[in-house]
Amino acid sequence: MAWIEHEHADADALADAVAARLAESIDGALAARGSAVVALAGGRTSPPVFRQLAALRRDWSKVVVLPSDERWVPRDHPDCNLRQMQDAFAGAEGIRWLPLVPESPTGAPDASFADAGLAALTEAFDATLLGMGTDGHFGSLFPGSPNLARALDPANPGPAAAILPDPMPAAGPHPRISLTLARMLHSRRVLLAITGHDKRAVLERAQRAPDPQHLPVGALLHAPGALVEIHWSP
Repeated sequence: MAWIEHEHADADALADAVAARLAESIDGALAARGSAVVALAGGRTSPPVFRQLAALRRDWSKVVVLPSDERWVPRDHPDCNLRQMQDAFAGAEGIRWLPLVPESPTGAPDASFADAGLAALTEAFDATLLGMGTDGHFGSLFPGSPNLARALDPANPGPAAAILPDPMPAAGPHPRISLTLARMLHSRRVLLAITGHDKRAVLERAQRAPDPQHLPVGALLHAPGALVEIHWSP
């Protein structure tokens, strides 16, 4: 089995536990190597986690934070994951942010900007936090995307991929840039945080019968050698 499950009483308890795990990864990295790099998910589950992390005292100037995925929108757009993340981390001064999308993107989505930014980060992330949708997507690796198979390939050397969801999601109907599965898994700790019985049912389907083209999260859960720490609450 390639996962460990933690069940929490409610969303607040989940946020407490996930924030504690991320803090452990960040502070352990700072103590051991003098710096930390974490990739964090957007979505509704994450902001309470980020606010808890931001309230903890540490030298944030030694911490690099990047989104696990980003919408192909300007930095000041309300759907920009990085903007939402920066709002949640208000007060944690000095964080080094690594965007996946240019400040004012134009034309077709292109992963070259993200690839260039990630090129210097050859070591494993200290932690990667992911969420999941009811369609089984994680990051922005949506079922139906033309290049989904390559983005999910554990042998794919590219750190990022341009994703055109088909159909476009109702929440945030934009092209995306996402870390590839291989880059997400190149992490010292991988966490998957989800809430609700509907998502729990999707997760259990992917656990029983991996079908990455229809439920991409199955590729994460069943990736060879990977260990995913699942946190769920009703």
